[in-house]
Amino acid sequence: MGNDIKSLVDKYVRKYNTRNPFELAEKMNIEIQVGTPGCAGCYMYLKKHRYIFLDQNLDEHEMMQVMAHELGHAIMHRNQNCYFIRNKTLLSNSKTEKEANIFAAELLISNEDVLENANYTISQLSRLLGYEEKLIELKLNTFPTTSQRKIKAEKEINYGN
Repeated sequence: MGNDIKSLVDKYVRKYNTRNPFELAEKMNIEIQVGTPGCAGCYMYLKKHRYIFLDQNLDEHEMMQVMAHELGHAIMHRNQNCYFIRNKTLLSNSKTEKEANIFAAELLISNEDVLENANYTISQLSRLLGYEEKLIELKLNTFPTTSQRKIKAEKEINYGN
């Protein structure tokens, strides 16, 4: 699943020359509304149009993460209406939520980000990049390199996992 999503993200990044989920959505004619939808974000497909709704109270990094997640739904689950519940979605067991989370991780965190900071722990990468540790872990799960194994090992030592 992860490698297929990685390939899909790579395809869109190359096609549109950006990793910014807002720019991608604009280029793909996906409408974005920022306001108070009652959750961090949601994706809706209505009358052959795609819409992403985002909570205006999210900070910059949360907004990017939620936007990337919802863009994942818009691309991979086009005809489904999906809701991103803040602080819950990265723990969700549903296949569509997992796929959208992996999409967000692959889009927001480049291979270069990981390689340039190969000696950093997950916690350090999280602080450096501004994204949740769970998102960093998802990226590393599709990045099978020595640096990934080193970061995972350090995490296990630091947290006793």
